[in-house]
Amino acid sequence: MRSLIVLLCCIINSNLYSQEDRREWSPNHQLKIEDFKGTDTAIDPSVTSVMVQSGVVLEFAFEMSQIQFVFTKNFNDKVSCAFLPDTAVIKAKDSVQAERLLALAAFDFDLSELYARKIREELFRNKKAFSNTGFFQPFFDKMVAERNKISARVYTATNFGEKVDLLAEEHAAVKKEIDTYAHFCKECKPPRNRGN
Repeated sequence: MRSLIVLLCCIINSNLYSQEDRREWSPNHQLKIEDFKGTDTAIDPSVTSVMVQSGVVLEFAFEMSQIQFVFTKNFNDKVSCAFLPDTAVIKAKDSVQAERLLALAAFDFDLSELYARKIREELFRNKKAFSNTGFFQPFFDKMVAERNKISARVYTATNFGEKVDLLAEEHAAVKKEIDTYAHFCKECKPPRNRGN
């Protein structure tokens, strides 16, 4: 009998979203203000509260038989980092402020990909032959909490992107760290030797 296992964990953005309108993270992604299609998006001098909702989600989902699960070690393709335009919002008084918020959202997208890779690594290193289907939860929760803490720190430290140089520095550090997890991209196969 084939058991159905579908796990969808920790959607960073709590809004409902459409599966059709999503953009998976890629090294060449370039967010534009036009991508932010949430209903509250506005660039208008009358805006009273500045806001950015990145529209980024981290997901872990798989469907396989119990036998397949026992013999599966690589879950890279089961962990996704995606941008959902319909849930992404930028509210700014002018285009300069909007561009700064856009840079903050781009940072958040890359930070989420970094943590998707860290989650993939944790799953790979900790999945045992007789692990149950819930083995991932502590690793997933730990990584998402760490990601959220860093995101909140950078949002605050950069005053929502107003400190452009600091945001650029933080973003460069995240991009560099993504490269150190090259074996844990969504399409990659981790090295067989667990020490690598």
